[in-house]
Amino acid sequence: MAGYACILAISFLVSAFFVALASDQSPILDFCVADTESQVLLNGLTCKDPKQVVANDFSFSGLHLAANTSNSLGCHVTPVTALEMPGLNTLGISIIRIDYAPRGINPLHTHPRASEILIVLEGSLEVGFITSYPENRHIGKVLQKGDAFVFPVGLVHYQRNPGPNNTVAIAALSSQNPGVIIVANAVFGSTPDISNDILEKSFQMDKNFIAYLQTKF
Repeated sequence: MAGYACILAISFLVSAFFVALASDQSPILDFCVADTESQVLLNGLTCKDPKQVVANDFSFSGLHLAANTSNSLGCHVTPVTALEMPGLNTLGISIIRIDYAPRGINPLHTHPRASEILIVLEGSLEVGFITSYPENRHIGKVLQKGDAFVFPVGLVHYQRNPGPNNTVAIAALSSQNPGVIIVANAVFGSTPDISNDILEKSFQMDKNFIAYLQTKF
């Protein structure tokens, strides 16, 4: 029985270990710089010949530059994933800069493959996320310059600049390709459209208002 219990314990630990690594796979090389010209399709990006790798594959310039926020949201995201910095391929990390105009918002969205930790560099930022069903708790606060906040993987979250001045934040994500699903765009702007009957019953809204929302997205 003792031996059986030991086997069960080892099996549990091995299972827990692999669950903990269930985001991006761990690399088995020093690096695998992305070959962005490759036409091979796989779960990630193919590797460049290591002999052709250069320092620029591991660097990115421009995160110090303010982005144009003159859009309907008053927000602009500058991503640095393996597509922008090929040296990130297989390393399981990426980074973004987010610029917010006064009252600008990074709308309700999720990252299906990554947790996110955000740091405010300038200004203030109202942030929050919603826990999963059935609680659906809204957990949020207002951050000031130098404050950090974490958004757990897959949960719907947002950021809004509540102040009169521009706000800048940097966020790190636990995937080389975190993905983003903007809730309103996904629901009301899918191609082809989700049927009005499904949207009416899901949101308990009149079909005319559903049609109006679809025109916006």
